Amino acid sequence: MSSLTLQSQVADIVTAVPQTADVFRKLRIDFCCGGQVPLEQAALKRGLEPNEVLEQVQLVESKFAECEQSRPADLTELELIDYIQKKHHAFLKEELPALVPYVTKLARVHGGSHPELLRVRELFTDLKQELLEHTNDEDEVVFPLITRFMNEPNSETTEALRPHISELEGEHESAGCLLKEIREVTSGFVLSADACGTYRLVYQRLAYLEQDTYDHIHLENNILFRNVCTVM
Repeated sequence: MSSLTLQSQVADIVTAVPQTADVFRKLRIDFCCGGQVPLEQAALKRGLEPNEVLEQVQLVESKFAECEQSRPADLTELELIDYIQKKHHAFLKEELPALVPYVTKLARVHGGSHPELLRVRELFTDLKQELLEHTNDEDEVVFPLITRFMNEPNSETTEALRPHISELEGEHESAGCLLKEIREVTSGFVLSADACGTYRLVYQRLAYLEQDTYDHIHLENNILFRNVCTVM
């Protein structure tokens, strides 16, 4: 059951579930400087029905709670592919574009006094492009090849699949390097003394993105690809 209510403060909601910032941004509800008010009051101020806003917020909370559930044990390779696509690929395809306006705003507003944020924007832009291209390649080419191979192993599919796995592992390493530099540039996502709500939101969501991506890479490199290569 959701812990979020009409009396929950907007800023506290975003702190608890960072992705709810997307709902507030769309509805033009201030969650940053003016976020220390109950959700009901913030909705009424914008001429919105409070319960409808609460439903949208709780939907996001529920969706990301489901994403956080532990991976079921002993999945077959095909079940693992389905799990990766539904949890990690779906998250990246939604979260990466959603983060763009926040990262851009943070660099624009605070980049003058915190030049590291300009580098964060550059690194995030590269990471976004790499990960989206990577997941599309997996969804459209590599995972169908693995599915075909696991259903009917043969030398032709093996030869087609082997270079793709090697390439994906190289891309995983590249993404890991970008994430490592983001962490270094931000001093481990430590906030500056003058950090605003957007500042906190970006660092929180980047930290979650890092965690999810490392979990994603682990499932592919150390379980899926290793199991497939064992059969090849």
